Amino acid sequence: MRIRYRFVALLWALPAGAQPLASLVDEALRNNREILAAQKKYEAARQRPSQAGSLPDPTVSLGYTSNGGPWPIAGIGTAATSNAGISISQEMPFPGKRKLREEIAGKEAAAEFQNYLAVRLSVVERLKQAYHELHHATVGIAFVGRYQELLENIIKISEARYSVGRAAQQDIFKAQTQLAIFQTQLLRYRQDKTSKEIEINALLNRARPGPIEVPEDMPPGEIPTTLEQMLASARDRAPSIARDRTMAQRSELAANLARKDYYPDYTVSGGYFNQASLPPMWQFRVDFKLPAYFWRKQRAEVNESEFAGSEARHNYESTNVSLEAKVREDYTVAETSRKLIDLYEKSVIPEARLALESSMAGYETGSLDFLSLFSNFMNVVDYELMYHEEVMRFHVALARLEEETAMEMNP
Repeated sequence: MRIRYRFVALLWALPAGAQPLASLVDEALRNNREILAAQKKYEAARQRPSQAGSLPDPTVSLGYTSNGGPWPIAGIGTAATSNAGISISQEMPFPGKRKLREEIAGKEAAAEFQNYLAVRLSVVERLKQAYHELHHATVGIAFVGRYQELLENIIKISEARYSVGRAAQQDIFKAQTQLAIFQTQLLRYRQDKTSKEIEINALLNRARPGPIEVPEDMPPGEIPTTLEQMLASARDRAPSIARDRTMAQRSELAANLARKDYYPDYTVSGGYFNQASLPPMWQFRVDFKLPAYFWRKQRAEVNESEFAGSEARHNYESTNVSLEAKVREDYTVAETSRKLIDLYEKSVIPEARLALESSMAGYETGSLDFLSLFSNFMNVVDYELMYHEEVMRFHVALARLEEETAMEMNP
């Protein structure tokens, strides 16, 4: 009885009904509720600059002054102080304050836009990571299932050899133990597959969650650009850095506004008062709001704004350092995984397969013991699963780099 075995290719065909990653990304960008909430928050923030730069609402006063009694217009036309009239007053911030307030609100809106972009990138990164982890689980199920079949054939051969005294019973036990281990791996892969499908459906906000079909043919590709270009893109385009840079600028404007609070706001008012047969009376006045307690209020406000500005600059610098470290780390992961993929694909797996083919022939003729055959068999299983694990790590690292640098990777 011969051991029937055919090596499977590392890259397979696209199964019917597979959902390409690009289409899922488009669906997430349209339907994900985190993205939609961040978008609406940004749109709300866009409405604030015009409000902040507007004048306070004017005040209109209607009233009368009477003589001889409390009722309206008592004594009007006979008493010089009896009248009925209207006055309008308008509070006027000190020149420059309105512009600063509008610019501050504009910076806050710009920061909200960067938050919106960051949420988009985060959702896409999580979707891509879950998709590639789902692919790894799907590949694991397929590989373990195929090698389970091969191991069952080896067990049949061992049982036949044991029946004629040419194999030890422990060989059968060892193979059956590994068969049980394969079953535990299948259960784990199936759990991971279900978990990732749930995560993807949640990110897509699908009303009716269902299975996600992934293509079996997912070549790793290459790292699309250099580390230096990624670092430059992160500094220039990453939403987290742009947001903190904008907030630092906002803090500078807030400090300038606090300094202008040393100067008084004022209220302009004017009125017309009818006195019947007597000449009408007109009034105009300007009221100044004096910063009389500047050493307790305005000075503390300026100090607070300067400390807040210092905090914002430190946050910006910290984000730069932290993001650069993440980019370098994930680039190293991607670079290492890509090298390992080449080693597994071009050297390790082909040599392990040749060793397994040779040992199978030797085991069938009785020139090789079961332990050598089993060891070569497990090497092929482990190396092929390691290969696909490195493919997953490579893709996940690129997905993280895409979020960190705001660059399109898509190897």
